Amino acid sequence: MNGDDLRGFPLCGILIEDCCQRKDGLHMEKPQMELWYTERQTPNYGITTKINKTLHHEVTDFQSLDVIETEQFGNMLVLDGMVMTTDIDEFVYHEMITHVAMNTHPNPKNVLVVGGGDGGVIREILKHSSVEKAVLAEIDGGVIEASKKYFPEIARGLFGDARVDIQVADGIKHIAENKNKYDVIMVDSTEPVGPAVGLFEKGFYEGIREALKEDGIMVAQTESPWFNRDLISRVFADLSATFPITRLYTASIPTYPSGLWSFTIGSKKYDPLDVDVRELPTLDTKYYRPEIHKAVFELPQFVRELTVKEEK
Repeated sequence: MNGDDLRGFPLCGILIEDCCQRKDGLHMEKPQMELWYTERQTPNYGITTKINKTLHHEVTDFQSLDVIETEQFGNMLVLDGMVMTTDIDEFVYHEMITHVAMNTHPNPKNVLVVGGGDGGVIREILKHSSVEKAVLAEIDGGVIEASKKYFPEIARGLFGDARVDIQVADGIKHIAENKNKYDVIMVDSTEPVGPAVGLFEKGFYEGIREALKEDGIMVAQTESPWFNRDLISRVFADLSATFPITRLYTASIPTYPSGLWSFTIGSKKYDPLDVDVRELPTLDTKYYRPEIHKAVFELPQFVRELTVKEEK
């Protein structure tokens, strides 16, 4: 691996080790270089995976964008030094942010995805026969193009379906310009830094409420219950002040910080806990199934505490 393969990664993102293996008790093989990528959540904790090479690097108008080939998880999309998706475990995130909300709404026809440039959420939305239009509002066109090239299975929803409208656009602006239009809105954002900061603010959620139809529902990814407790609590409070029904649920995603990830629903009318799971369709999925639709809302106590207002 030459020096060009290291370009674009933050200093903390690279860990290099010399590995010496004995052939016998007296001789050592020549040290071999291994390259590992580490995403740090704190100064003392991170997720590390062995990588083979860098497939793609660019600095877009909004962020650094890298695609790396890993031993364990296949191709990995990294934005500003943070893992966004991988070939191996992407299905968990994309299925869980999509189908809980879609199966809560009885007839989702018009759906908006804010962010989601890798195309995975669009792919899952199109599994619902009721969908007439799926709009993708992704601010960074570089994410869309890189995903089409290096993650064709994830991005296949972006190819050739007349129901899909791909817009390289600011999702916040798109929300502000559309009123009473969507049945379901999904906020498939990066972490709350850089271009995604505004996607975690109360004013944005209020805009979503106005962009939804009178019985609309929204869902957002809301980070790790281990490392982002204050954010989850704040977002839940903001959504509770914006929507009459607010629910938090979790899923297990190995390449995300702590492996436990949260999603939060805000709904004008329909409660995901009222769904009759016996009537849910059987979809072509690997993680989500009707039997876990309600189960994912059964939270560990330390997570449930994030959704309960403190008594004075």
